[in-house]
Amino acid sequence: MRAWVLGIAAVMLLGACAAESVWAPDEAVARAAYRHDGPPRLTVFTMINNKTGAGAHTSLMINGSQRVIFDPAGSFKHETIPERNDVLFGITPQVADVYTRYHARKTFHVKIQELDVSPELAERAIQLVKANGPVPNAACSVATSRILAELFPGQVRRSWSPRKTAEDFGNIPGVREQELYEYDSDDNSRVLAAWTPGQTTAATGSE
Repeated sequence: MRAWVLGIAAVMLLGACAAESVWAPDEAVARAAYRHDGPPRLTVFTMINNKTGAGAHTSLMINGSQRVIFDPAGSFKHETIPERNDVLFGITPQVADVYTRYHARKTFHVKIQELDVSPELAERAIQLVKANGPVPNAACSVATSRILAELFPGQVRRSWSPRKTAEDFGNIPGVREQELYEYDSDDNSRVLAAWTPGQTTAATGSE
């Protein structure tokens, strides 16, 4: 009973601080659209505290008819990257690289999990994240896991825990995993400030 009451309280609290809608213009989204020439693929990013091992953030990159990142309640923002309600467009190799490095620093590392999928499943994933709407703070994992649960019923559970979402996704046959460690300052805004669009400075597993 206590767990149920706490769950209801959490939902009410999130509802009280609804996320703000962001909607880039059609021309900006169309201009930025990019499809990576690799296979249709889902990539789950999980940001993990280096000291405690706790999960801090979950997001999902999808390569289908175009490549997008679903970054629910995320802080990654750049004037050259159009966003519509937590969906980032124009995810070129350079953007994927800086996105990953933005989250890796001395206190956090990034678990990168990749799964090649059918074109149909990748396209369904894109449609689901586009339809999801803005996500409130602290709901990144439950939003991402809800999408994954629709794509992989019975294999991924809806969860508020980034670690549990990563664990479920990692149990799907074919998932490849790696981890990115960097030791920059916790002020990750410097990564974006120093970034020049069109430039790649480090390799990630997202290509």
